[in-house]
Amino acid sequence: MDETAAIGIIGGSGLYEIDGFEKTDERVIETPFGAPSDALIGGTMAGRQIWFLPRHGRGHRLLPTEINHRANIWALRSVGVRWCICVTAVGSLKEEYHPRHVVLPDQFFDRTSRREHHTFFGKGIVGHVSFGDPISSGLRGILRDAATAENLQVHDGGTYVNMDGPAFSTRAESETNRKLGFDVIGMTNLPEAKLAREAEIALATLAMITDYDCWKIEESAVTAEAVMGHLHANVAAAKAIIRRAVAHIPQQADWPEHRSLDGAIMTPRTLWPEAQVQVLGKILQRFT
Repeated sequence: MDETAAIGIIGGSGLYEIDGFEKTDERVIETPFGAPSDALIGGTMAGRQIWFLPRHGRGHRLLPTEINHRANIWALRSVGVRWCICVTAVGSLKEEYHPRHVVLPDQFFDRTSRREHHTFFGKGIVGHVSFGDPISSGLRGILRDAATAENLQVHDGGTYVNMDGPAFSTRAESETNRKLGFDVIGMTNLPEAKLAREAEIALATLAMITDYDCWKIEESAVTAEAVMGHLHANVAAAKAIIRRAVAHIPQQADWPEHRSLDGAIMTPRTLWPEAQVQVLGKILQRFT
């Protein structure tokens, strides 16, 4: 099977237990950026090559700020992933976005503190990708249609604000994020989207609501116990969406996101350090 047809799925450690997924491989990838969160779980579904990656490691061992996003995305790209579905738990910042609803964000707001780790560029090669529309609209549409077909409550579009964690928001922070018009809040997805764009991977997010953050004073403040209850309920919905969506993802990687480095690299090819070219591997392959 053509490696360029591979689909990556980032989410919880049990997400690959989907009806119709036939596991064929478990691969530990060594990357120039260190170790990914865990081994990649490979297999097929609906005739497609799929690679699952547990974002926090199996057993949920990594804090949001401990996730090596560069290693994760590099590993997925190294096995030919060109589409990526990110399943992620979020808090709702809107009254009408209830726990166990699905949100398909189309924008991000960055409140992270480790931004130098959220790019592949540097060390002699400068790149500035276009990121005005950070989510693949084509892949988001496929997820929207799949969620609708499963009769799930889905909100198409919205802004995901990315905080560091691991503590949840203060009420002042939550109210500020609401006043700024943000829709959901999470701790992990923006770095994935930035790096996927640099790696020429089309990415879309399944944001699964687990709580109301802490702004809704008539509700109990968010706790890990409450989040886990909704999280487990959301897993079945995410699996159903993925199972339905995979068959509709194109075989050929010819979307705009798959050429996102066109015009983005500022450093002339003659000045690229060869050591860094080797580090970036398939990310720069079509330019070398």
